[in-house]
Amino acid sequence: MDVRMARIGLLVDQKAAARRWSFGENVFQAYIGEILSHAGIGFERLSHAEEIGASGCDIVLAALADEGKSDALLDYVQKGGVVVAYGGLHGLAQQLGFIRGTPLSAGYAVDGRLGDKGEGLRYERAEPWYINDRYGTSHVVSVEECGTIGKGNDEVEGVLLHRIGYGAGQLDRWAVDIPTVVVQMQQGTHPVLEDGVPAPDGTGQVNEGILKADDAIAFDWSQDRIATASGQMLFPLPQADLWRERLISHLIGLSLEKGMTLPFLGYWPEGVDYVATISHDSDHNKDEDALATLELLAECGVRSTWCMIEPGYTPSVYERVKAGGHELAFHYNALEIQGGIWSEEEFRRQHQWLKEAAGIQGAVSNKNHYTRYEGWGELFAWCEQEGIQVDQTRGPSKPGNVGFLFGTCHPYYPVAWADERNRLYDVLETSFLTQDMELPNWADSTLVEPCLDQVKRVGGLAHFLFHQVHIGSKPDVRESFRYVVREAEKRGFQFWTSAEINHWVRARRLTKIERIEDTGEVAVSQAQPGTVVWIPVLAGEGGEVETRFGHPCRKQVMGSWLQQAVVKEAR
Repeated sequence: MDVRMARIGLLVDQKAAARRWSFGENVFQAYIGEILSHAGIGFERLSHAEEIGASGCDIVLAALADEGKSDALLDYVQKGGVVVAYGGLHGLAQQLGFIRGTPLSAGYAVDGRLGDKGEGLRYERAEPWYINDRYGTSHVVSVEECGTIGKGNDEVEGVLLHRIGYGAGQLDRWAVDIPTVVVQMQQGTHPVLEDGVPAPDGTGQVNEGILKADDAIAFDWSQDRIATASGQMLFPLPQADLWRERLISHLIGLSLEKGMTLPFLGYWPEGVDYVATISHDSDHNKDEDALATLELLAECGVRSTWCMIEPGYTPSVYERVKAGGHELAFHYNALEIQGGIWSEEEFRRQHQWLKEAAGIQGAVSNKNHYTRYEGWGELFAWCEQEGIQVDQTRGPSKPGNVGFLFGTCHPYYPVAWADERNRLYDVLETSFLTQDMELPNWADSTLVEPCLDQVKRVGGLAHFLFHQVHIGSKPDVRESFRYVVREAEKRGFQFWTSAEINHWVRARRLTKIERIEDTGEVAVSQAQPGTVVWIPVLAGEGGEVETRFGHPCRKQVMGSWLQQAVVKEAR
């Protein structure tokens, strides 16, 4: 099979990055590396434009370039290379026959060809270019316009993606900085320093004087929610995941256009298309509620993650939780009205209490009580210090902001602020969709099916939170739990604990796709049994294919998946 694997280069100019950091500015553009890694796509890091020519890369992603050294990029393109930019590169506009437009504030991008079904995906800022025939050189051989950006409601303000043929190569420039959009959706547009803006309809009163994860969201109460059949307001789309899919689909398409392929990894092991997880927060700590929860879990055949808050249960309850195959986790309490303190010292003290009380070496997972949150990345740094590998804090605290409040249903590594040079924290975030349903003044179960369908659409993780106290005392909550399990299993979801998710995701990240063999199979290293590799093929190539990221792909499975080394309640 005479098809080779495309070599991807990621350009993050270190001099340009250092300059931005020196002024306290973020370089979230570099988060594209995490987006590629999550998809299992390998790449070579390039620290300045002069490395491109000798890199041997077929496609270079100009995440952050030195605007004063754009000639190296154009020279690479003219000789047949492909460059993709996500905003920026304004120094090249005139040479390519464009005028740089005024940056646009928050709006929506649409392009049905990129797998978004015509849905508008939100962005906080766009940097459009507009064609100006007075400029340009004879090296520009073609220009194609793809998609639109604007305020929504058919109000178009610019082009989403320009595909510019230049010499023997091509420059594809997005008007939207996709990696930054993904970060803003997942982690907020700014640090949490004050109460957020409440929903105009009164369903999301986040301004109650408690700092929480949902005080700094990237979405609009009016434009980004829908009502379910019951009138329940819902953030219905995993928009950050759909942006990721746009980016990956575009790169696969570019590779295929150039006669190459770009293999990637399946998110879950063979036989598992999407995962569901249930977590509990032990607020009130009544043993009878814990026992009722264990009974319901046994009835439904589900193992779950128990986030424990001080003072916790009696020791015998912990033993029954462990015996049921459930995970004991941490529920950090920084709620001032309950005597909580937001500090690393207090986080460490409460974690030590859990280890002693529950008889575990340490928690794999944490979720903050009441989704209490401050700043940007302090919580993740504390988790790192304590060896906690998963956080679940990012989720709704109000009935009107349930659903995909943070734009994603995939486990992801969060990024630090500029003061830490935008490093990745060694903590997986697994945000949740809703807390207990069918409570008075809370969300109802009509959100379950649309949320599960969207998680299924992007192959993600459906995370639902149920408190033991409500399971123990409210029949409607117990029935909503059964409904979640029933609808998830009907769609083919498998239920894992947070620790099991953590084990798989981290092990999967070790897999490296090395090359395409003459047989057409992919050679990989450090693959876990059951790892799925998808190999994009040209339409009409023949053989059994499935569509992934909008492209036909062949499937290759590495061995068989056996859940044998998963960590249950502690390392």
